[in-house]
Amino acid sequence: MEKIIKVMGKKIAVTDGMTYGKLAEGFQQEFPTPILLAKQGNLLRELNNPVVEGEDVTFLDLRDEEGMRVYHRGVSFLLVKAVRDVLGNEAMAVIEHSLRGNLYCEIHKPAIPVTEDLVGRLESKMKEYVQKGLPIQKRTFGKDEAIDIVRKQGMPDKAELFRFRRASNVNLYEMDGFYDYFYGYMPPSAGLLQVFGLMPYEKGFLIRFPDPAKPHELLSFKDSKKISDVFLEQMRWCRLMGVSNVAELNNTIVEGKFGELIRINEALHEKKVAEIADQIYHRMDQVRVVLIAGPSSSGKTSFANRLGVQLRVLGIQPHKVSLDDYFIDRDKTPLDEFGKKNFERIEALDLKQLNEDLKRIIAGEKVELPYYNFVTGKREYNGDFVQLGQGEILVMEGIHGLNDKLTAEIPAENKFKVFISALTQLNVDDHNRVSTSDSRLIRRIVRDYQFRGRDAATTISSWDTVTQGEEENIFPFQENADAVFNSATLYELNVLKQYAEPQLFRIDPSMPEYVTAKRLIKFLGYFLAAPGLEIPNNSLIKEFVGGSCFKV
Repeated sequence: MEKIIKVMGKKIAVTDGMTYGKLAEGFQQEFPTPILLAKQGNLLRELNNPVVEGEDVTFLDLRDEEGMRVYHRGVSFLLVKAVRDVLGNEAMAVIEHSLRGNLYCEIHKPAIPVTEDLVGRLESKMKEYVQKGLPIQKRTFGKDEAIDIVRKQGMPDKAELFRFRRASNVNLYEMDGFYDYFYGYMPPSAGLLQVFGLMPYEKGFLIRFPDPAKPHELLSFKDSKKISDVFLEQMRWCRLMGVSNVAELNNTIVEGKFGELIRINEALHEKKVAEIADQIYHRMDQVRVVLIAGPSSSGKTSFANRLGVQLRVLGIQPHKVSLDDYFIDRDKTPLDEFGKKNFERIEALDLKQLNEDLKRIIAGEKVELPYYNFVTGKREYNGDFVQLGQGEILVMEGIHGLNDKLTAEIPAENKFKVFISALTQLNVDDHNRVSTSDSRLIRRIVRDYQFRGRDAATTISSWDTVTQGEEENIFPFQENADAVFNSATLYELNVLKQYAEPQLFRIDPSMPEYVTAKRLIKFLGYFLAAPGLEIPNNSLIKEFVGGSCFKV
């Protein structure tokens, strides 16, 4: 029996049992790279699924964010299987974290060095699967059977993860007799994964992926050494706290150790803030301004306040200055490509006035600071003067703090730059990482609803614009930082879950934000909820859930 559905603007007759993958074959010529996923209305469909009646169908390749997620998971599956095939069934590959569009991986079993020869053998084996076009099939098992399968395959992390699963069934993906679990949709065949590469890095190696702008080429590699070091430090923190994945995190709640985890995590944060304050102290003969920058919901305001406390402990008096007060008048704000005012461009700030004020302050003069009136869209002066004395310093927070163009007239030795971001090292399991962008989005959803009157749909709808601004204005300059602070906490998603879920469930399938909301709901489903009663009131997380002792 045939049914008529609309696909990519065309009416198509579809027979019973026809898959989205088969349907996609007639439209592949319209895409420069293999189709990886179907989208029907606001619902994503795997290509192996049979076509159902409903809203219009479109297809996604790796140029789309959701398509790229599918591509990442598929290539990760190839890697995990290749490690087993090359090194034996007991070998264990661990996908640790993302690094500027790449995935950093290590081999935890057997204990052998990762050499260029080994990495080359793994890449060749992965490309062998691609050449053979090995199918990737979703198989559904009862929870107990799924636990038994992953235990037999040497994946105790997944067995523990399933133990906390409320659903009675588990979907595993199978390729050539090998099973694995992945959080999210997968491609139907290894044959679709044509472009990737492996490269030795640190103690392990990187999986390199296509450039979405030039999908037939690998994304150019930029070594983010400082950010990599932060991830490696976070890995050590995870081992120190005995928590490297969600199952181990959930066990701290089950065993009544969640409060202890909070205290250790917060102590590590305080120690790191104190270390950064010490670095500034030892350069006080020259440093006059501390510049703090980071992406949205990284906890910049709370960090600036905590740093101020630690500076005072060392006898340094900080004076906070907001870069927002140096916005040019609103009617002069530069426009983006759509003709809208772009407040995130560095040209939205009065750089000439900012540098003039900073030069005078550094010279010891008394300077009146501006105040930007967001109601009128104009800068005002209200008698707020600052003059640096002995042992005093400026602390400035804003997205452009790491960009030397912001303070081009200020000598480098007078500046100390801090990059802050939530670089989570906690993973769902050994093969499914926790996205730092998703963690920050959850933070922002909670804060926006509680303190800014914005619902989750509004926050999600603007997130792409926010992250695009970060890619342009923050991340390219992160290696310019003198210090990097990782604001991620291992415990936060257990706490944020109870605030975020009710808002995410308000987003229904008729809304374009549903795709993201559904992904986040599934993600948060891995975590046991926990109250934040033992979080200290100077914690960065209090900036999002409320109760901070700082003005945030």
